[in-house]
Amino acid sequence: MQRPPLAKRAKRLLRYLAIRAALSCVGLLRVEWAAALGERFGALAYAVAFGERRKALDSLSRAFPGASEAQRRALARRCFEHLGRAAFEVACVRKLDPVLERWVELPAEDRAALDGALARGKGVVYVTAHVGNWELMARRLGRGGYPLNTIAKATTDPRLTRLIERFRESGGLRSIWRGEDGAAKAMLRALKSGEILGLLIDQDTKVQSVFVPFFGHPASTPRAAADLALRTGAAVVTGFCQRQEGGRYRVQIRELCYSPGPDREADAVALTARMTAEIEQAIRREPAQWVWMHRRWKTQP
Repeated sequence: MQRPPLAKRAKRLLRYLAIRAALSCVGLLRVEWAAALGERFGALAYAVAFGERRKALDSLSRAFPGASEAQRRALARRCFEHLGRAAFEVACVRKLDPVLERWVELPAEDRAALDGALARGKGVVYVTAHVGNWELMARRLGRGGYPLNTIAKATTDPRLTRLIERFRESGGLRSIWRGEDGAAKAMLRALKSGEILGLLIDQDTKVQSVFVPFFGHPASTPRAAADLALRTGAAVVTGFCQRQEGGRYRVQIRELCYSPGPDREADAVALTARMTAEIEQAIRREPAQWVWMHRRWKTQP
């Protein structure tokens, strides 16, 4: 493989070092202080990141056409503040770990839904989205003893990818890097072993996708979660971790029952649409807790 130019390697190194330094500094703070500081950084990003702010406002105008411009701007600002808060919370994870069960609530009925899906022995396709604090949700489940594998795309910097992998390993998670050799086999092996396979399907990315409704508009949506479930017979659950009053989080898990029919393609589209409807419902509960700066509808049929 050809090495990237020196200037690009230097830029990646500086970015990596900056991220490591920021994580070390934020990690020294009390979690509550870090969360408050993260919100301020988010507000600053809203003020200066013109391009990302414009993307967020464009997405909000499509999703909430009846809202006024002032309402959309206020929501976009809260979105940036939320993401800043969530990122700073993750940076404080060493201090969060001892109190993670109190910080991220996993109610008995939601735990029962996941336990029931696992008990069937065919594995669980755990569908989620960039809603609330998805990293803390994964860590809550992993440290709670659940056999969780997360699917993600490796970054362009191997050092940063290893940093993310070590972080997730410390939370009891196993990472499967999409696109790498053996990734597809690793996903199937996890399900055949009766484990959980976590996938985020709320973004328009360069993977095999189908068009399903999202806030009333067709959106290109990854189909891997539906395909894996239909191929293996795994249970399907949706799970979201959203911030509540007081700053703590609550995990909500719901199983989606499905019955494969003779048309596998139609089944995949229908199941992906149901998953996406659950994601939309979660976003509507707390609209500020989603990544509105993502261009969700950039690909059109």
